[in-house]
Amino acid sequence: MPTKKKSQVTAAEPAAATAAARDRRGELLDTAAEVFAEQGYNATTVRKIADHAGMLAGSLYYHFDSKESMLEEILRTFLDELWDGYDTVLAAGLGPRETLEALVTESFREIDRHRAAVAIYQKESRQLVAQERFAFLAESQRRFEKAWLSTLEQGVAARVFRADLDVRLTYRFVRDTVWVAASWYRPGGQHSPDEIARQYLSMVLDGIAVRT
Repeated sequence: MPTKKKSQVTAAEPAAATAAARDRRGELLDTAAEVFAEQGYNATTVRKIADHAGMLAGSLYYHFDSKESMLEEILRTFLDELWDGYDTVLAAGLGPRETLEALVTESFREIDRHRAAVAIYQKESRQLVAQERFAFLAESQRRFEKAWLSTLEQGVAARVFRADLDVRLTYRFVRDTVWVAASWYRPGGQHSPDEIARQYLSMVLDGIAVRT
């Protein structure tokens, strides 16, 4: 009986070690994201990330082979979650206004979950897309533009948004207005992501909704 108990404990140890390693990896990525967002990708070294994580640079290589690998995982994780949310909204069969509202709300929720990653995406995407490793950023940008433009176009066609609306200009305005929030937003602040989204939508929709 004691032998069997020892075997059960031993079998659980690898799972616990794997979970701990996964948690530690996540912590290191969070630290790296903050450093990238604050100091810029080019100015950030593995040593700087390690210093902020309270470890030696050599120990960081146990988890990641380069800062490029860290950045790629940070951005892919953010974009995968963003598109999970967006795809759910786009597949819901909502009207144009409701779709726009849901996309804006989902965007602020992503800023809350991945503020540093959003800031990196905003600052670094233009340079990163030139590298084959980060080609996925360009594809995401195309999908993003298509989703927002089609929503606005459908709203104009349905007479939910003004007929004279310049949809491309409106898309750029809404996009930049929403995502620039990553530069000042801090999780746990006075307003929740949903409340901020409601305030933004109130300002935006008063300008583009058909007046009755």
